[in-house]
Amino acid sequence: MQATKRDFCTKAFIPGEEYRRIVDLMPILCVDLLLQNSRGEYLLAKRSNEPLKDQWWLPGGRVYKGESLEEAAIRKMREELSLEPSLLTMVGYCEYFCKESPFGLATGHHAVAFVFTGLIPEGHISLDGQNSEWAFFQALPANLHIKSSVELWQGLVRT
Repeated sequence: MQATKRDFCTKAFIPGEEYRRIVDLMPILCVDLLLQNSRGEYLLAKRSNEPLKDQWWLPGGRVYKGESLEEAAIRKMREELSLEPSLLTMVGYCEYFCKESPFGLATGHHAVAFVFTGLIPEGHISLDGQNSEWAFFQALPANLHIKSSVELWQGLVRT
């Protein structure tokens, strides 16, 4: 009998030492949210943790086992921003490598993130502990390591 996604879905944090070992050995699968308001400005959040601590970045995070990419994007929008998602569309992916990791590992941090875009729904943005503040920007900052995904997204909008 073939297992369904729900048969093995854990949707929980991996214990710290176990997650540390995973980060040390392999890339982490994530989702990032490229969200815009009605004026076309991008929502960015200042990260509270490594990697990219104190840098402006897209809201998002890890995908749990048994969770679809879309489910993860919806969950991250609710958890990190306290917003109910409207239509989210996957537009590409980005891959980034950081010298800093959540555990101070010499191997750094390697993540592959699927990027979802959408409009910010009405509501009050309230951050969880993953980010210290949020703001809207006219353009994405140069230190945002997803240029290829943004170009793909902009190309889709033009067609």
